Amino acid sequence: IKMKIISRSNKLYLHFSHNGQMVRKSMKMEDNAKNRTILKKQIIPEIQKQLVMGEFFEKENKYTLDEFAKVSFSLHKSKRRELTHISYVESYYLHISPVLGKMYLDNIKRSQLLKWQSDLSQTRAYRTVKFIRTVLMTILEDAYKDELIQKNPLRLVAVPTGDDVIKKQPFSFDEIYSILDNAPESIRAFFAIGFFTGMRTGEIIGLKWSDIDFDKKIIFVRRSIRQGRETLPKTKSSIRDIDLLNVLEPYLIKHKSNALDGSTYLFETYMGEPYRKTDNISSHFWKNILREQNIEYRNMYQMRHTFASLMISKGENILWVSKTLGHKDSSMTLNVYAQYMPQKDFIHGLGFIR
Repeated sequence: IKMKIISRSNKLYLHFSHNGQMVRKSMKMEDNAKNRTILKKQIIPEIQKQLVMGEFFEKENKYTLDEFAKVSFSLHKSKRRELTHISYVESYYLHISPVLGKMYLDNIKRSQLLKWQSDLSQTRAYRTVKFIRTVLMTILEDAYKDELIQKNPLRLVAVPTGDDVIKKQPFSFDEIYSILDNAPESIRAFFAIGFFTGMRTGEIIGLKWSDIDFDKKIIFVRRSIRQGRETLPKTKSSIRDIDLLNVLEPYLIKHKSNALDGSTYLFETYMGEPYRKTDNISSHFWKNILREQNIEYRNMYQMRHTFASLMISKGENILWVSKTLGHKDSSMTLNVYAQYMPQKDFIHGLGFIR
């Protein structure tokens, strides 16, 4: 087996072909005459022997993706904000580990990553897919830099575009009320707030009764609950005061009448604690309602799409819609939601909303 000695940054590397694949192996030795002699006379013959016997790669450190992911997370933890670190870890174990986690790093192929990304794009929003891909890209880049893999196979998979991800359609007027009419009373107002304010789900579970001013008809968005922690909303523009619309008010009044005395948050568990994640709401309530009502599945974020589309199609001022959503400016609102502007489904019967 022919081996070539390469010098990079005054370090010695071996390049050779094995089973049709090029292998680059750092010798972790400085490039000098003495080390080159040791390499030629001692190390290369031993490596050649191990390759013939099939022992060389068995002696190499082999990590599964799950095992090395822990190493990668530890490398970057101090450089990331705490919530960002939590987002990386949660995204990995939710969306990457179940499919790829048990595979050895050097066994992960482009075709497997392409299928993984394609499958993910069928159920997740475009930005979510890009973020999850970034999580995996970082892990594989760390493995490449540590010379555990010869190349990063994810670099051979094109970054998805908006067209690669299935565009979910907003809910129709009939679907909105089918969901609300069939939701359990304990959680009905959650969905009503989603459909009639466009608030993010983390902002909704972060709402306190002190944030609702029924007299002035204002909802104060001052916090969000993300990754189980109470924090500020997503951006500065997300800290906002929004209108409590006429269509939403009855749902909140009914919900307040059923709330326990002394409750702080609008939505609390049976233990009297706020929901720390919206996953339970999705799995215990949302998915069941859509299935029972024979409504095509879309994730709960589509309530936000629906609100924006409903209001824009109704002819509301785009600046008001943008402010209500917590966008930095109206151009972002138009760029994101202009494509979700159905007309006929929403126009009928909406005159009472504001």
